[in-house]
Amino acid sequence: MPFYPVYALVFADAGVSPAGISVLFALWSAASFLVEIPSGVWADVVSRRLLVILAPLLEAAGYALWVVFPVFWSFAAGFVLLGAGTALRSGTLQALVYAEVDRVGAAGAYARLSGRAQAFGGAAELVATALAAPLVSAGGYRLVGACSVLALLACAAAGRTLPRTPVRTRSGPAEPERVSSRDRTAGAASSEPTPDNQGAGGDDLGQLATLRAGLGAVRRSAVLRRVLLLTATLTGVAALDEYLPLLARGTGAGPGLVPLLVLAVTAGSTIGGLLAGRGGRWLGPALAVAAVLLAVGAGTGLPVGIVGVAAAFGIFYWALAQADARLQDSVEDSVRATVSSISGAAMEAVAILTFGLYATGSAWLSPRWLFVAATLPCLLLAAIARRPPTGRPGPDR
Repeated sequence: MPFYPVYALVFADAGVSPAGISVLFALWSAASFLVEIPSGVWADVVSRRLLVILAPLLEAAGYALWVVFPVFWSFAAGFVLLGAGTALRSGTLQALVYAEVDRVGAAGAYARLSGRAQAFGGAAELVATALAAPLVSAGGYRLVGACSVLALLACAAAGRTLPRTPVRTRSGPAEPERVSSRDRTAGAASSEPTPDNQGAGGDDLGQLATLRAGLGAVRRSAVLRRVLLLTATLTGVAALDEYLPLLARGTGAGPGLVPLLVLAVTAGSTIGGLLAGRGGRWLGPALAVAAVLLAVGAGTGLPVGIVGVAAAFGIFYWALAQADARLQDSVEDSVRATVSSISGAAMEAVAILTFGLYATGSAWLSPRWLFVAATLPCLLLAAIARRPPTGRPGPDR
């Protein structure tokens, strides 16, 4: 989305303070948090593909509000829509993709596939970010927003091409409380895909049973709890990317250079995605290195320091792909989207905490020093990630 490198500037230019911008980001995460777990249950019970199609439509509506009415209440309403869209997609897409690669016997390649998809998305973001500066010059923020809306509509159309892989269990038949019309028609793990609206189709008992099964899986598995903690803390640090335009402008860069500096960080994230699925045993040390890079890069207060920030974010996004693969390896398909959404809810809670801390700290510290302070949780991540992963073996995971 070409809106990404400039929308914090849109808010600031509309008169929203740094604390107000943090309130908007927190509202975004709060909306995602409230919708996250219900959407995961809905995905497992109704249709993962349907939710992937609906998500970008909600986000497009949010961006459209910002373009037409650039005032605080519109920004807030737009973030509610973006939060709902984020929640519908979060966990659902990962569950859909993992289920499909598992169906064809290639689950071990999930981390690499996920990382490459992230890298391709990063490459598209690179193009969009590079276009932001000329788009702003040609038509201002409205043109940037209009292009972003069109991109999201294209995402919804692309979602219709995804497979209708039926939900199934890895280890055998569903538990008795999970038996539904879908379970009776889907049959064995090798059954053919069925229509999107298959199964319980919104039956309250089916949704409650799925939620209980997902929560029970987390309660019983120490591995799942550790992975949830890892992904949530990683997301808390990665959530700082919302403030990258402010960090870039704090180096003295002008409006035309800010998108290019953000572009450098996006490039780092893309490279991190390309490396996903490799070097998983070095997760802890790599996160410690990322902490140093972030501290030095942001602490310089110079445009060249963004190179270090870009390298740090590349490691963060590589690590997120590794953590996601560990999560998917450790959960049954019948509750895959539900557990992934529980992870997403924990991630949003940490993101809200991050936005709150940034808003509080912005009263005393510049973006430069707030980014430096974020290196502390990176050290916690390094300690968490030192323990070896479990689950089905994958390539160098």
